[in-house]
Amino acid sequence: MGDIYKALADPTRRVLLDELMDRDEQTLFELCSRLAMKHDLTPSRQAVSQHLDVLESAGLVRTERRGRYKLHTIDTTPLEEISMRWPPRRGTP
Repeated sequence: MGDIYKALADPTRRVLLDELMDRDEQTLFELCSRLAMKHDLTPSRQAVSQHLDVLESAGLVRTERRGRYKLHTIDTTPLEEISMRWPPRRGTP
């Protein structure tokens, strides 16, 4: 579970996850473009690729090759572990 926290600790990785929640199955080029246009972030393609590798290692992103394209998809399943570890208390505001 430590990998999930490491993956979520970086603000750029959180933005990448937000972008994949907004629209799944994006290429590296599409994600880099969205970071630049919507968030005024301009990391190199290599840096974005490394961020995606960390997210994939944590199980938060899956990849699929279609022809010459590598598509990135969000997987929120690992986040369920967090809610199971600390469930909300009943009766507290």
